[in-house]
Order: sequence, then C-alpha cells, then structure tokens
Amino acid sequence: MTFEGFYRYMESKDNCVFNQAHTVVYQDMDQPLTNYFISSSHNTYLVGGQLVGKSHTDAYVRALRKGCRCLEIDCWDGDNMEPTVYHGHTLTTKILFKDVITTVAQHAFEVSPYPVILSLENHCSPQQQQVMAYYLELILGDKLLRAPLDNTPIGQLPSPNALQFKILIKNKKMDSKSEDEESVVQGENEEEEEEEEDNTAGPSTTSQKLVVANALSDLVIYTRSVKFISFSHSANNQKFNENTSMPETTARKLINESAVEFVRHNQKFLSRIYPGCITDNLAPQQFWNVGAQLVALNFQKTGSSMALNDGRFQDNGACGYVLKPRILQWTRRTFNPLIEHTVYRPLNPRWDEEMIFNISVPELCLVRFCLYDHPLLRSNFVGQYTLPFTSLKKGYRWVPLLTLKGKNLDPASLFVFVS
Repeated sequence: MTFEGFYRYMESKDNCVFNQAHTVVYQDMDQPLTNYFISSSHNTYLVGGQLVGKSHTDAYVRALRKGCRCLEIDCWDGDNMEPTVYHGHTLTTKILFKDVITTVAQHAFEVSPYPVILSLENHCSPQQQQVMAYYLELILGDKLLRAPLDNTPIGQLPSPNALQFKILIKNKKMDSKSEDEESVVQGENEEEEEEEEDNTAGPSTTSQKLVVANALSDLVIYTRSVKFISFSHSANNQKFNENTSMPETTARKLINESAVEFVRHNQKFLSRIYPGCITDNLAPQQFWNVGAQLVALNFQKTGSSMALNDGRFQDNGACGYVLKPRILQWTRRTFNPLIEHTVYRPLNPRWDEEMIFNISVPELCLVRFCLYDHPLLRSNFVGQYTLPFTSLKKGYRWVPLLTLKGKNLDPASLFVFVS
C-alpha cells in the first residue's frame, strides 16, 4: 500500500471512530416503548426564534429527516374553521394544521420505519378539534393508529417493531364514551403550563378545563396525556398508556430530590421533558440519566444540546429509537456519567494528551470532541463531533469534525488513539 493509499484509508469511514456496525438498526426493537430513548422535538414548527420567528412545514421535514420521532404541534383556532399552528401569544407566523399533517404523512417514514408520535398542544375549540380529527383521519389514512394492537401484553405499551409505519396521537382523552360530541376532561391542560414557563405574553389559561371533542379523543390510543402530580400519585393512579409532560425546571428539581423514584417512574410510563426557557435548549443528558424517554429539544437551535442529541441518536441506525441501558429498565440505581475533559494547546494542533475516564454506565455516556481556536481574549468554535461511548472503535481512528448545524468540515478532522 502506498502512503497516499494508507492516508486515504485512515480518513475513510472504515477507520472512523464511530462503529459503522451501528449505522444500521442492531438493537432489540421488540421491547415496550418505555424502554427506549425517543428523539423528540419541541415547537417543531419553528424555523426561527420562539417569539418572532417563522413557522413553516419545512421544519417538520428537517426534523423527520434527522430521525425525530416525536413532533410537537401547537394547535389554535383559525379563520374559516381552519385550525392553525403557531407559538401562541407571540408574533410567530401561522401555518395551517392540515398542511402540517400533509407534510408529516409525506415524510414520516423516509428515514425510519418506527412510529411517529404527534404531541398536540391543543388550544382549539371543540368544533375545530373535530376538524383536526377529520384531517388526521383523512390525510394520514392507514398510517394513523386508531385502535389498540392485538397480541400486546396486558398493561404494557407495544414495541417499535409492532408499531412500524404507524402515527400515534398524544393528547388528552375522555375517560369514557359519551353520546355528546364533546366532554370536559378533568385536570388542567398540561401543555398550558409550558406557556407559563415560557413567560410569553397573553392571558393565563392554566385554571381552565380542557374540553375535548369525542372525534379527537377517540384517536388517542397509547399516548394519553395526563397531568403529573407526584410519583406516588402516578404509582397508584397512572395507567400504562398515560404519559406526563413537565418543564425542565420541574424535572431537574425532581432529579435532585427523588432521582431513584424518577427512574422507577420512567420504567413504567413515558415522560416528556421540554425546555423551560424561550431562547435556550435544555441539557438532555441529565434527563436521559433518569430514563426520560421524550426529551424534547428545539431542533432549530444549534449548540451543544443539539450536538448531544445528534450524537445520542446517530446510534442504532439513526432510526430515532435507542434502547435504554438495562440499569434504567429494571434496577433502582442512579448516577451521573457525564464527564468533560478540556485540553488547550494554542500554538500547535497536536496534543499528545492522554485522557483516562472512570465511567459507571458506558451505555449512557456520550463522548464529545470539541475544537476551539483561542486567540488572545477570544474563543472561536471550530468544530465538534459527538457519539455514544459504546459506539467508539478502538485503535488509531479518524474523527470527522462538524459544524454546530451538523455540516461536515471535511477535510478538517482529528486523529486519536482509543484503547
């Protein structure tokens, strides 16, 4: 082999630090949904800022093509009985609900066959909820899950395999059938807590009861939204097909006070965590550490949070579902595997630095290579690459560098030795 050939091999995918066997689905996909981390988006419709940004269906296309499997749709009454989607009480632009659903129907399974969850932040009147239900059934057709699956163990959510090419609706649901076309659901609209947390302008509606139209309620099968009260309340009252949402501030407080109970809760139920600030993303690792499945990020916001999310979900064929470690499925231990190690070498891009880490749960750990240029009094970001620790290949390896938006900076790269 010539030197040029050797050099090309060292910078090829075959020698990449990311295990190429993990670029396809290799994990067990027959376990209940609660046993997976699920790539999730917050305010998916936005392509810009949270207060004055633009809403566009392209944002759903981008999220789905990145493997996102839980999309948020903020639904409000629109003109001419056409429900609209936008960030309520802000200056963000509006798009039609039917256009969002059409986009989802077209692109839901382009990169992954596994189920998509549509998380509805529902502020619509019962009349326009019926319109929403009509569009969901008409446009999604057979993709829409309309009834429980056969042969699913009692008291357990189906698996990603069992739900392939299906779209699930996450929303409030009536307790029982009613002859009326609508019914008041006891408990506040969970997502209206999100508005309060966002500190957006406009009147507070957190004390109002949510009225759910039968037609929309009937489409909620395995992802019924309920208000989180406490871990003890959930243990005694929450059903297997019910899930809760909470802002990161609440979730962080629960981790600090009751981490073990949080792990147990997430062994039985789906939990969605969303950003508590209108401008920043949440740091997802701490919520994955306690087994939260739906850690929702602002996909339009670049930065370290999205880099971690991209690193987590490039595993398992980038299908949007990553199996949680067994320690989060069956045991009561908790831990913090996030380790950061920074090396500065301002004059020569060669470090010769040995880094040794003690890692409690390798299946949870992410490794992030981040390169900065440090001229006087400044720190300029150059590139980064994030991957699961369990996807690291040993030996002399090539590390590609990406921008914060995920664009490859080839030929810029790092060369490392992993032992």
